[in-house]
Amino acid sequence: MIFGETIVALSSGRLPAGVAVIRISGPDTRFVLETICGTAPPARKAVHRALYSPSKKEVLDRGLVIYFPAPNSFTGEEVAEFQIHGGRAVVEAVMKSLTAIPNVRHAEAGEFTRRAFMNGKLDLVQTEALADLINAETESQRRLAQRNADGAQSRLYTDWRRRLIHARAVIEAEIDFADESDVPGSVADTVWADIADLVDEVDRHIGGFAAAEIIQDGFEVVILGAPNAGKSSLFNALARRDAAIVTNEPGTTRDLLDVTLDIDGVKVVITDTAGLREDAGMVETIGMEKARERSRNADLVLILEDMLNPQTVEVDWLETSCLRVGTKLDLIAAKDLGDVNYDFRISSLTEEGIPDLLEAIGHRAEHSLSLAGDTLPSRLRHVELLEDTLRHLRIGQNDAVAPLEIRAEELRLAADALGRITGAIDVEDLLDVIFSQFCIGK
Repeated sequence: MIFGETIVALSSGRLPAGVAVIRISGPDTRFVLETICGTAPPARKAVHRALYSPSKKEVLDRGLVIYFPAPNSFTGEEVAEFQIHGGRAVVEAVMKSLTAIPNVRHAEAGEFTRRAFMNGKLDLVQTEALADLINAETESQRRLAQRNADGAQSRLYTDWRRRLIHARAVIEAEIDFADESDVPGSVADTVWADIADLVDEVDRHIGGFAAAEIIQDGFEVVILGAPNAGKSSLFNALARRDAAIVTNEPGTTRDLLDVTLDIDGVKVVITDTAGLREDAGMVETIGMEKARERSRNADLVLILEDMLNPQTVEVDWLETSCLRVGTKLDLIAAKDLGDVNYDFRISSLTEEGIPDLLEAIGHRAEHSLSLAGDTLPSRLRHVELLEDTLRHLRIGQNDAVAPLEIRAEELRLAADALGRITGAIDVEDLLDVIFSQFCIGK
């Protein structure tokens, strides 16, 4: 697809910087190079050039210039990159000169990637994966995004769709050419056996979304306990800063406080909560209800208890995995520990026991990820379309008394749902939403 305008943007990070990368894409890219650099450099070779103003009266900067002729470029159009000094004034002067050239304008957010999609260089899943790769903060996020950007997820969905198209072809051949000797006489043994396998594969794949959510949103750990059980002290120790107020007054924490940790490449979100007790005031009661709600949805709950003054918190309502943690170990002599069965005993002051607790949290987070395969649905949009796919597959598979034409139609609807994930079918209404997530210059 040929776009009428040539776009330009700063594609590197915040200024000032040692090097700034300016990217241009569009039909007038070569003309821009000839205007700014005198001549276009050889294809895909970095060449050191002076960059001139369009009037040729002033050298703006000197740097590396790379030219990518269409269609062998990121966007599928003619593309060029200027690697120049990263001073604000330098970049502003070059950008001003570029956009002064007729038919050249500033790019909108995600416009380079959108052109790559429209020109068939990427599908929607790879496009979303690029956004995830840019935003990745942990190693597990990077690995998931890189696999999907390389096309692992797209290849899986494309293969499933190919199998469905083949199944429909066999069914429709039997319907239309039942009298022909070279058409299979029974689709039950060939098509529906594969559809049954496909139902299992899609169902298992959907189940992996929980792991993808943990990778992207974090393994959620909630600290729960009575007032003054040491929740905020542990929270601050894990955060390595005074993120929560710590006092001897009960009920100091009334709202939810979050801190994000990177434990062995996995994002872990720790939440401090209001202490649970009877006869609390109105505001504290609201905080306690928030604590219970967050705990119900957490991946792990740490139930803290002050070993100097144990106050048991009733958690029969909690179905989440829990660890019992005794606090204030530094104030208790070894002989006074008693027979209480804690999973961990810690001191937030001396940090004794905290490394072991962090290791246990890390192991739990890693285990939750190991339950899923390498290829995971990375968006709720994918899951919703996969569930739609599964629904149509099950209707076609189970409705054995329905005419073959109806069952074949269910397979077509399932294939269409898969096609909408990668952008092969009817996705125009999604494009603005997806590409708005990108930064300028990508």
